[in-house]
Amino acid sequence: MNDQAIRNMAEFSLLSGISRPTLSKYFNDPSSVRPSTRAQIERALAQYDYRPNLFAVNLNKRNPKIIAIVVPDLADPFFARLVQQIELRCNASGLFLLALSSRGDPRLEARAIETLLSLKIAGAIMAPLGENTRASLVESLQARIPLVFLDSRLDDTSAFVGTNNNQSVPLITDYLCRTGDRPTFFDMPPVNHNAAERRAAYVATMERLGLQPEIIPVPSRRDWRFEEVGYTEALKVIDGVGFPTGTILCANDRIATGVMAAAFQRGFKIGRDPDCTLRVAGHDDQALSRYACPPLTTVAQDFESLGTLSLDFLLHQIASGDGSPSKPEQVRLEATLVVRASA
Repeated sequence: MNDQAIRNMAEFSLLSGISRPTLSKYFNDPSSVRPSTRAQIERALAQYDYRPNLFAVNLNKRNPKIIAIVVPDLADPFFARLVQQIELRCNASGLFLLALSSRGDPRLEARAIETLLSLKIAGAIMAPLGENTRASLVESLQARIPLVFLDSRLDDTSAFVGTNNNQSVPLITDYLCRTGDRPTFFDMPPVNHNAAERRAAYVATMERLGLQPEIIPVPSRRDWRFEEVGYTEALKVIDGVGFPTGTILCANDRIATGVMAAAFQRGFKIGRDPDCTLRVAGHDDQALSRYACPPLTTVAQDFESLGTLSLDFLLHQIASGDGSPSKPEQVRLEATLVVRASA
């Protein structure tokens, strides 16, 4: 057997002469075994070049240390940053993070949930697609493991951590109205509840200020290619009737990136200087927004708190042992205004 690859811990136990329970203790926490035993195990690991499948080991535990997260798009800077934040916390806590993406497709989201139902994991964090999410599958998952919704939610009763659109959108709308031409709202595809909430918050703010709301609609299909949507729809407006006002408030930063590219291509000068012909602002403060040309004025979501609180809520549910807290918390975090050169 020495010349063959060791396939599992049972074979390694047989070769090394160390019992499986002792090996399991070591792989779970090396400091939990005596120093002499630890040295014996590490000599055997080096001799036989064996590395256990820690993922499989965790799946077989009574209390697995695997946390899952399901997001619409791992390539989206917003979700990439959140996953990174949660992963760092998991690593520091001795947890594994299993990240799955639905790529904005309800069928792939359903497959991801079915995958989690087939695994033995401690709990999950999920950013659902919204009305297109298969609620029955989510309910099955909630019945099996603790679940926390992040950024987007399906109801007003489950544990949820997100940004308060009714604070963030009025914050930047007020600023734009105070400092220049009233803003026109450039919508985003209806990928989750944030789209409708931000549009409604803009309209309510404009009406409160006694100003006429202006909205540039986008196609109603689910589409996570926000830059392309912003670019394509902005060109249609510019080459048609033109923007209703000299300020554009975009539903998110990625939409703003596409709008700015289209405006630049058609000769607009974007910014706050007197010779500029258009102001553009966004929402989220994604990582690349500060490096746009010009840098994008936006409202910053609290990425650190979004990631930290969602994991804290989940770990609290796991520790409670009953699958869910007696009163699930729903937290909506406030955003902060970030003024840059674009508006």
